[in-house]
Amino acid sequence: MKNPKQQIDQLRNQLHQHNYNYYVLSQPEISDFEFDALMRQLNELEKAHPEFDDANSPTKRVGSDINIGFEQVTHRYPMLSLQNTYSQGEVTEFYNRVKRTLNEEFEIVCELKFDGTSISLVYENGRLKQAITRGDGKRGDDVTDNVRTISSIPLILRGENIPKYMEARGEILLPWRVFDYLNKERKEKGKVPFANPRNAASGTLKLLDSKVVANRKLDSFIYFLMGDDLPSDSHYQNLEIARQWGLKISTASKKCKSLQEIFEFLAHWDVERKDLPVTTDGVVLKIDSLQQQRNLGFTSKFPRWAIAYKFNAEQAVTKLESVTYQVGRTGAVTPVANLEPVLLSGTTVKRASLYNEDAILALDLQIGDNVYVEKGGEIIPKITAVDKKSRLHEGEKVNFATVCPACETPLIRDEGEVAHYCPNSTGCPPQIKGRIEHFVARKAMNIIIGPETISLLYDKELLRNSADLYELKYDDLINLERWAETSTNNLLKSINESKSTPYERVLFALGIRFVGETVAIKLANAFPSIELLRKASKEELMNVDEIGERIAESLIDYFENEKHLEIVTRLQSHDLQFSLNKDTLASKTNKLEGKAIVISGVFSLHSRDEYKTMIIQNGGKNTGSISKSTNYILAGENMGPAKLDKAKKLGIEIIDEHTFLEMIQS
Repeated sequence: MKNPKQQIDQLRNQLHQHNYNYYVLSQPEISDFEFDALMRQLNELEKAHPEFDDANSPTKRVGSDINIGFEQVTHRYPMLSLQNTYSQGEVTEFYNRVKRTLNEEFEIVCELKFDGTSISLVYENGRLKQAITRGDGKRGDDVTDNVRTISSIPLILRGENIPKYMEARGEILLPWRVFDYLNKERKEKGKVPFANPRNAASGTLKLLDSKVVANRKLDSFIYFLMGDDLPSDSHYQNLEIARQWGLKISTASKKCKSLQEIFEFLAHWDVERKDLPVTTDGVVLKIDSLQQQRNLGFTSKFPRWAIAYKFNAEQAVTKLESVTYQVGRTGAVTPVANLEPVLLSGTTVKRASLYNEDAILALDLQIGDNVYVEKGGEIIPKITAVDKKSRLHEGEKVNFATVCPACETPLIRDEGEVAHYCPNSTGCPPQIKGRIEHFVARKAMNIIIGPETISLLYDKELLRNSADLYELKYDDLINLERWAETSTNNLLKSINESKSTPYERVLFALGIRFVGETVAIKLANAFPSIELLRKASKEELMNVDEIGERIAESLIDYFENEKHLEIVTRLQSHDLQFSLNKDTLASKTNKLEGKAIVISGVFSLHSRDEYKTMIIQNGGKNTGSISKSTNYILAGENMGPAKLDKAKKLGIEIIDEHTFLEMIQS
């Protein structure tokens, strides 16, 4: 008779195999009833013998109702976005550009672009170790416990020659049938239905209750493998092998040798995609050879060896019922068209953006008009035209608002600007809430608090600006609706930890108009304390690299506002970092003064962002493109061949990271 360990191992192997048969091969060998019976048997054995617990057991797929938090994890390989195109002409340009650069034979793999939420699955020795969301591309959330509940994702890979370390990049999806069922259920319970399957999948993956995640029946497709020991140089072949390992790979892909074959694939799926059980919004084109991918390299945002072709948006006609206005954190006022509900690309559309006054005037809108609506990139609904032939009589003409819809302050429109603004920056509720949301964002102060909580605290008059966050007390929070000791302590802890955020991110967090992440870094290095920045003249500001008149004037306007100065003073009193730290100041030099440096390739000693900071700290200028004024190219591995050729033609010196570090350390 088998001992408990042998019984458990045998049942686990059986259930893993049946999961593979059902979700990957679509060839189940047993009934759902038989599968459930095996699962119950394994569950009982595991409860009786907890010493044999395994995080990758099939029983873990049911999830747990114990709340979990999500830790931030740095991606070993950054999760970059793809460059989008909506025309076959741009596909041709991509193809010809690759042809010129490689100057050798190549093949392109065409794959459906599924519309879900991206995930990176880390497998070590064939076992699922971690599942990480895209996040900002560099760091994402660890959602491993939730992903273990998705039956189409293998917990243990099968077969031979599986790399010791491998990342499988893919998409988490909510099938249409599940989406429809969930929305029907939500409506019956009086809850707001999900907007579309993509949002539902993304929201589900971030739920703190993995048992609820398990009940949502998420699905997945894997579209790329990463690692140092992959079985083939062919991307297409690697996916075919991955299918044998148990990963779910779409069969809707093809290796193409010509533009004609690519266009045939695009035309076929532009029609057939409407019958798929999951949402898709385009086709991804990838160079098949991994070596050729490395030769083509990357831009700062996108791989040069891939492009996403988006299908043309579907269009519908519906009635314009009214126009309302939204106010953003910068005071920009955006008109929104409220529509008679219409089905478009699988979702019900009730609202569409009208962008600005010029767009409204160009459309010559009247309330009651029949309007053409489409989704730009199948994401954001927009009105593209008015069916004026259907106008039976003149209706109420749509004129842009003259006062702020939130605080009734007269709107302004600066010369040369297309947007209207509410100038009441310190008294307009949507602006106040929006600035606080910006202040707490991950790339700013990274305080764990959501828009709903910010709105609640605002309504309770506990929050009127970012400085108020640092004066929140335990007793202020514990008595709020649905708040408990854990959530209260977590927020207070997060606020306290944010005090160590470096000066350049604090500067970005202030939400000064036109001051983004990169500009904040340049300003922090040029003016190492907030006092120096506040006293800087327009000319001194414009002497900083990439700071033009518009940014300089925005900074001066900000610091001339007494209420802004009051907030900064209060933040300083709570020990936020309003100057560069001693180590950063000590490392500042003028060794690269007047030198323009382009960064290209992949580095091992420091990240690209760290090198950008070093260039600025040492008086240099980091530029994105090569020109006659470029002094050096800091080159890592897999530098783009086009940049290399251009550098040689212009006689620009190419240095590696060791040489660069010697230059700034000597």
